[in-house]
Amino acid sequence: MPTDPRALRGDAPLLDAWLRFHEDAPTPFTIPGHKQRHDLVGDVVAGDVPLYAGLDTMKLTAGVLAGAEARAARLWGADVCRFSTGGATHANQAVALALAGDGDRVVVSRTLHRSMLLGLVLAGLTPVWVRPEVDTTTGLPLGVAPATVRAALHTHPDARAVVVGDPSYVGTVGDVAGLAEAAHEHDVPLVVDAAWAAHFGFHPALPRHALQLGADVVVTSAHKTLPAWSQAALVLARLDRVDAARLDAGVEATATTSPAGAVLASTDAARALLARDGEHLLGEAVAVVRRARERLRQVPGLAVLDGEAVDPLKLTLVLAGTGADGNAVEQDLLAAGLPVESADRDVLVAVVSLADTGASVGALVDVLVRSLERRRGPARPVAGPAAYRVEPVQAVSPREAFFAASEPVDVAASVGRTSAELVAPYPPGIPVLAPGETVTAEVVDALRQARAAGVRVAYAADPSLATLRVVR
Repeated sequence: MPTDPRALRGDAPLLDAWLRFHEDAPTPFTIPGHKQRHDLVGDVVAGDVPLYAGLDTMKLTAGVLAGAEARAARLWGADVCRFSTGGATHANQAVALALAGDGDRVVVSRTLHRSMLLGLVLAGLTPVWVRPEVDTTTGLPLGVAPATVRAALHTHPDARAVVVGDPSYVGTVGDVAGLAEAAHEHDVPLVVDAAWAAHFGFHPALPRHALQLGADVVVTSAHKTLPAWSQAALVLARLDRVDAARLDAGVEATATTSPAGAVLASTDAARALLARDGEHLLGEAVAVVRRARERLRQVPGLAVLDGEAVDPLKLTLVLAGTGADGNAVEQDLLAAGLPVESADRDVLVAVVSLADTGASVGALVDVLVRSLERRRGPARPVAGPAAYRVEPVQAVSPREAFFAASEPVDVAASVGRTSAELVAPYPPGIPVLAPGETVTAEVVDALRQARAAGVRVAYAADPSLATLRVVR
């Protein structure tokens, strides 16, 4: 299998432009200020080529970005594609701006990433929350049920869109086709934050991707499961129920005006690789993870997520039955040079991509098995991450609370007040508390439990959680 990126350049206009820039380097009198010199701050700037006056002219006369986006749209079966150098965060917020107007309602899965919830703030949208089913044996989320969305749309017939995250952070896959049918019965678009699913639909062993299942808009991260630079993401849309001009306006309103050419070129290259070799590379990765799961299932007490409703490339382990503390297991993995995506007391998540090999995944499993044996203790009940079990109580719109005058108060005194901030254990960045919601005793308890389990509580104004910022 060729690994030279030049083998992809004929079908990757942004990659071709990036390679040509290095093959015939200009003497630029444009930004960036390092001017391609590596002797000033070192190779940290190596490969940094701008889009403007880099991959293309300052006036974008070559059209390489538009050409690359058109190729991605064809590959995923979309009417339009936009590349993002701000990750799925930028893409989600751009989509929020495209969906509806200030004060309009949208049906939103509560387990979406914080970026979409802050997109509601930017767009002035009012959420109608729906929650996924939760597996009682693992404490982890399944998909949002179509019946739940139908009920929300029946209760709120003025809702302008349905927005869900699928697959979940832990790799569980919901009924996207059923969700699309439910949304379309009310003639509203289904938006899917599929940040973790850029590989879906490109091998028979993988679930079909959301557009194939009827979704109208999909946001996905090329850098999560494809070999693209960090911050590389795509917005893919069908235009039957989505305004193309408004989507473009949302993308441009929230994007940088100095996009990193290397991020764009890597997105294009990853797309070209997926089109040419994706099925072969993904097939190898799926086989590697299947063998890893088989071995890990032999560990007494260890629950390994598996089955038709689980991403074949996501290794999610529930440790409660082993008695081992996932934070201690994580330290063993870090000492072996094997960092994982997420670890708390009960749940460990390892991301495998088409870049992995039998050797890399085998090394991970070796250390996991040894660590779990060494750290074994009495089995304990599964608590389940806080983000999947707290019921939000909406007091005012997210936008109203976000921009309201606020004050920090002692966390005990915050109960009953309206939150002015978003607080989310990270990873996965799913809020337990969002602007406009009533602070409840359940929320405070869940956040404290998350910290006690070794999870970093992110985005709070006071990371210690001694205080919370509430509407004055």
